[in-house]
Amino acid sequence: MKKHVVLLAAVCLAVSAVAAFAATDALVGACIYKFDDTFMTGVRNAMRAEMDRQGGELEIVDSQNRQPMQNDQVDAYISKGANALIVNPVDRTAAEPLMNKAKAEGLPIVFVNREPYAEVMNAYDKIWYVGAKAEESGTQSGQIIVDYFKAHPEADKNKDGKIQYIMLRGEQGHQDAVLRTEYSTKAMKDGGFEIVELGSDTANWDKVQATDKMKGFISSSGIDTIEAVLANNDDMALGAIEALKAEGYNLGDPAKYIPVVGVDATAPALEAMSKGEMLGTVLNDADNQGIAAVKVAVVAADGNAVTDESIGYTITDGKYIWIPYRPVTVENYKEFMK
Repeated sequence: MKKHVVLLAAVCLAVSAVAAFAATDALVGACIYKFDDTFMTGVRNAMRAEMDRQGGELEIVDSQNRQPMQNDQVDAYISKGANALIVNPVDRTAAEPLMNKAKAEGLPIVFVNREPYAEVMNAYDKIWYVGAKAEESGTQSGQIIVDYFKAHPEADKNKDGKIQYIMLRGEQGHQDAVLRTEYSTKAMKDGGFEIVELGSDTANWDKVQATDKMKGFISSSGIDTIEAVLANNDDMALGAIEALKAEGYNLGDPAKYIPVVGVDATAPALEAMSKGEMLGTVLNDADNQGIAAVKVAVVAADGNAVTDESIGYTITDGKYIWIPYRPVTVENYKEFMK
């Protein structure tokens, strides 16, 4: 009996030690480029949940898509005594001044979703980036279109063997917008199709802007000529769908359907897929991006080494945590619905 009591005491002591090691009292200050971005809302929700598990304090502010405001917010966190920073920059080209602010104070800084240039990443030993390789999402979204056209010859309306498509691009100069556009068109070509771009424009990741752009393309090209729509994110894909629905398309009639593919696998996009309004999307894993960002910030804030083992994610080149994309199709979309 005594042996069991001693063993139980030892186990309790070990569990307490692990709990004590895992707990943190770090204050982490986070800036999100704008709160009404659907994908980044998922990231910040995951960040909050992870910090609740960690036991520290996380403050998140809305930079309202204004870089000067974000710069001031970082200054405010530094003045307040934050132990680490997480920044989703408004403008990736403005990451260097933010890095310099952190470097001057010796503060760890984790950039999320908008990758700073390599020279910025190499200029400080307490800087990390959490994101995903945008070319993967482009390739996967283009492949979804390829698979659809191979399975549905009727999608080629004019029977010319080419895909006539519309491209809705994200923010001008954003690496995700550039690479998703480039690699999605490459995937369609690699899939054996000639492609014809009927229209392409920037809609800044925004649903309303995308609806307006899509209405313009419908007016200029004629809806009967459009065979596919690719959008750099789900909000823009859903905006395009609103414009199509206004024309009587994507409402359930197979004769009036244009495949639309986005990126992110947001809840509204998955709902649209369940209704047959949207063909597919690509999971941009908001949960794991948010979790990884907080884990890196907390480990670094506590003065511990940021390693694969300490954060539970693979680190590339000592600074990059890449979260893989996954294609989401009519066959598997239910797996991603919460």
